[in-house]
Amino acid sequence: MPDPDPLVLRTLQAHGLIGNAEGARFEPLTGGVSSEIWKVTAGGRVFCVKRALSKLKVEADWFAPVERNRYEVAWCRIADDCVPGSAPRILLHDEEVMLCAMEFLDPQTHRLWKEALRAGDAEPQQAAMAGRRLGRIHAGTAGSEAVRSTFPRTDIFREIRLEPYLEATAAKHPDLSAQLHALSERTAQTQLVMIHGDVSPKNILLGPDGPVFLDAECACIGDPAFDLAFCLNHFLLKCLWTPQARSGFLACFAAMAAGYLEEVDWEERDGLEARAASLLPGLFLARVDGKSPVEYITDEAQKEKVRRCARALLLAPPPRLADVAEAWREELTE
Repeated sequence: MPDPDPLVLRTLQAHGLIGNAEGARFEPLTGGVSSEIWKVTAGGRVFCVKRALSKLKVEADWFAPVERNRYEVAWCRIADDCVPGSAPRILLHDEEVMLCAMEFLDPQTHRLWKEALRAGDAEPQQAAMAGRRLGRIHAGTAGSEAVRSTFPRTDIFREIRLEPYLEATAAKHPDLSAQLHALSERTAQTQLVMIHGDVSPKNILLGPDGPVFLDAECACIGDPAFDLAFCLNHFLLKCLWTPQARSGFLACFAAMAAGYLEEVDWEERDGLEARAASLLPGLFLARVDGKSPVEYITDEAQKEKVRRCARALLLAPPPRLADVAEAWREELTE
């Protein structure tokens, strides 16, 4: 990633975050595909700067409105009001440049959950806490007209979540097209709470006071089942990445689901769980055949396991999340 352009520097100076640009040090941070992100050290303080990209850094053509930076900032502020410490503190947001700055969370005290899982550190209590925090954020925004008015657009979510995941996968599996498009439409039409849209271990830090959610560029008013299913999906996929921790990942799956569902008070829990359970196989298949496949599943035999399990569940949607986990457990033992 090149150094930030002069507009970024001028914006930070205008907001008083840096003085002399020559004294500021910018270190590019990697891991995301949708934004330029820097760790900035200037004037004795350290913070992060994030600027949304119009074309995402993936192999397929994938474009998205830069206004999503605005909604990420809104999500962080509202989430932190609902559950203090659940999101980074926002230092500035510039509407014209679509740039934000936020506190830098030291990796020495805030371990990236994805890295912990890669090492086989699957702790169900962390998963349960993440589920509870996510559930409390959803509960805190359900039915709020003030929150709803903060997120007037739903087209961005379709462009960067439903189309590249469910609808792009449908194009590769014509025989499942009806099921995948139906899931996409149902998710788009269900607008109950403020959702994050990208809840996954790569966007969660394990802090000393609990999980911290990052990278809420997909935030909108939507279906809470999407956030839950999107994260649970990663515990299934990581059974192929770190096989020796398989039982731990499935325990995390159960713990996060249980922790989350305990907080659901804005609708019937069974209905939300059924939506999450039926959506999950579509997201599962999308991570091998959609526009954003996970980077750690490259073996064709492993991809076929995902396809086989997902296909069966899409054709006969389960009512419970535990049914999805059990189907995957059985597939892995064959």
